[in-house]
Amino acid sequence: MHESSVDERGGGRIAGRAFAARTVENAGHRRGGNVRHLLVLVGVVAIALPMFASAQNGAGALGPVNALGQEVERIPPPTGPAPRLPDGTIDLDGLWAGGGSLFDIAAGLPKGETLPLLPASIELMKFRAENPWNDPHLWCLPMGVPRTTPYPFRFLPNHTHKPATHMFIVHEGNIHSYRQIFMDGRGHPEFVDPSWYGHSIGSWENKDTLVIDTIGFNDKFWFDFKGTPHTEQLHTIERWTRPDLGHLVNAVTIDDPGAYSRPFTVSFEARLNPPGDEIMEYICQENNQYGVAGGHPNPFQ
Repeated sequence: MHESSVDERGGGRIAGRAFAARTVENAGHRRGGNVRHLLVLVGVVAIALPMFASAQNGAGALGPVNALGQEVERIPPPTGPAPRLPDGTIDLDGLWAGGGSLFDIAAGLPKGETLPLLPASIELMKFRAENPWNDPHLWCLPMGVPRTTPYPFRFLPNHTHKPATHMFIVHEGNIHSYRQIFMDGRGHPEFVDPSWYGHSIGSWENKDTLVIDTIGFNDKFWFDFKGTPHTEQLHTIERWTRPDLGHLVNAVTIDDPGAYSRPFTVSFEARLNPPGDEIMEYICQENNQYGVAGGHPNPFQ
């Protein structure tokens, strides 16, 4: 459960993070002068998250959002050229929101395309639609790849005069999840124990694009809230680019012959959070009962 707040299943904190607003975790708490209003009704989630999902797929900037009498203003991302490191490599530094699937991974497909689901995957999605509370992410487990949350993330490259040997992607959501990407030229091992984030190796393409190749996933996480599935045969290749100062684009090729008839590519946009925002402490524990301990009802009952 979130420390001193409701978790995302009960509606707490989602709206503030989804719109990159300065909010507060609970009454009287201040963090760097940024005030974050805690929105606690499930109805707020129903409004806020679809808007966020639309925004992360390039639907345009969001204006004021009014909930419970609290107006949250989303600051437009900054404009200008993307920064670069001294050697000319694009700099991915910043606090980002978006950049992956949330409600529906199919939203990242090119216009007119549909997911090439195998019949067994279609049946599994039907079952999950009838049992949405089975989503492991709702029980504080990692979201996998390329799923994201309304909470921010940050790349942690090694900014030195030497090439980075490792890179990490640190997520605020769900027990401070992180991914490790090996940047030292190694390949994937012959045998990989299945895990939530898999085994990732990375490289730079023309100093403009970070390419992350990942195998060794388990089959537990869902690609989105709709329950879009995958198997342990999943292989992803992410291509992260920064077209300008305020945006990242993540184009992900998904190859999983256990769940899909062919590989496909989805693309998602992340927006830079305002200056002064940082990753906050997020405490989430497996089998958290939707904030019941905090007096909030389970929305799925």
